[in-house]
Amino acid sequence: MTSNRHNGIFDGVDRGTVLLYVLIVLAGFVSIISASYDDSAAQTFSLSHFYMKQLVWIGIAWVTALVVLLLDERYYHMFAYPAYFVGLALLVAALLFGREVNGAKAWFEFGSVRVQPVEFAKIATALALARVMSNYSFSINRPGDLFKVGTVICIPLLIIILQNDTGSGIVLGSFLFVLYREGLNKWLCIPVLLIGALFIVSFLLSPMMLLLCLILVCTLSEAMMNGHWRSRIIFLAALMLAAILLCLVMALISPGTLDLYHSLLLMTLAAVAFAAVYAYRSHLANIFITLGLFVGSLIFLPTTDYIFNSILKQHQRDRILSFLGIISDPLGTDYNVNQAKIAIGSGGFAGKGFLQGTQIKYGFVPEKHTDFIFCTVGEEWGFLGTTFVLTLLCLLILRLMRMGERQEEPFGRIYCYCVASILLFHVLVNVGMTIGLMPVMGIPLPFMSYGGSSLIAFTILLFIAVRLDASTRQFSLNKFS
Repeated sequence: MTSNRHNGIFDGVDRGTVLLYVLIVLAGFVSIISASYDDSAAQTFSLSHFYMKQLVWIGIAWVTALVVLLLDERYYHMFAYPAYFVGLALLVAALLFGREVNGAKAWFEFGSVRVQPVEFAKIATALALARVMSNYSFSINRPGDLFKVGTVICIPLLIIILQNDTGSGIVLGSFLFVLYREGLNKWLCIPVLLIGALFIVSFLLSPMMLLLCLILVCTLSEAMMNGHWRSRIIFLAALMLAAILLCLVMALISPGTLDLYHSLLLMTLAAVAFAAVYAYRSHLANIFITLGLFVGSLIFLPTTDYIFNSILKQHQRDRILSFLGIISDPLGTDYNVNQAKIAIGSGGFAGKGFLQGTQIKYGFVPEKHTDFIFCTVGEEWGFLGTTFVLTLLCLLILRLMRMGERQEEPFGRIYCYCVASILLFHVLVNVGMTIGLMPVMGIPLPFMSYGGSSLIAFTILLFIAVRLDASTRQFSLNKFS
């Protein structure tokens, strides 16, 4: 890592990014006032109010940001692995000794203060991922290196899932965008995403349709992974021939003993074996990757019922089924989302005005100051307010990507993209669930939702990227001065 001494704390700092951060935090503070203000309370400035507590957290977060900027940028590279292991230890400690809140055993409680370690584990995972992928000999398409990346991501993910905080764990899946940016084959990403989508789709489609979709997607991704179309056409023809031959053999040997699904499954397995032999003889290594993902998906499919019925809690199952339209519970599972959509829709173009939101004021929207803070913006400031907030968030994410592109060292670039990926996922899911486009996962809107853990963690996450970028910019200025 390159180290440069600074004359001032803000030398090289991207002031546009800092300004966006401040504006988003202030927008969140105003929304929390609207969501939690009680005009009948005797003491307006009492710390018993959520907005006063948030004001304290904002002050702590801004002091933390200054500390992050003061630290030498080499420390973030040097202590990436120790931070990762500390993050894992905190996750395990929360799992064993933490307090359960809303069904998730993922909190430490110190008097009236609660701390959620998973928010800080995201920072540690991003640093560790950047450290692994910035090694001189690292290659994203080498199986051994890809396994290291998968290990760094999956270990905290599994612990978070065991805490029953699945929504926070899924955030780590956003790092797939970082892997794609660093050169992961785009056609390899398709079956990887497919495996994640299989869990949801398995509730809507029959086993037969799932198998057919799996065959189609994996075959098309393999056909497009390489430009040698002639060999791919031969490969597809071989699959069809193997399936037809096996079908004829089964019809002659045991007519009527197997249903269509199991017959197709056996045909597919035989075709996979045939394709593997063909790939080996033709030296087509990419086919083995697709075949491995395909077989892994076949193994994963039968476990979806067990995961859904035995691992997920009842409220998680209800949210998934409600989102897919399989069940309808307007006064139960669907209540939060329905009220959120009513609140946002009632805001109209310019909103009802500060402290004038009736859905928010009279408590129709639960969690209005935390996970559903976007409803407050929508009802009180309307289309204009939501557009303003989303524009600020999008500009911040785009600025992080720009910061990543101007980094001269891989560590800074990868870390900046990790931060952008985490923020993008949070924004898409949080806003999506308030308007019914995403299942309710219980993750906050960055820098806006009430909570000290999330605000401080997001601040650290962002300002480490700002600090790394400041070092790069200062080095460039010194080099050409």
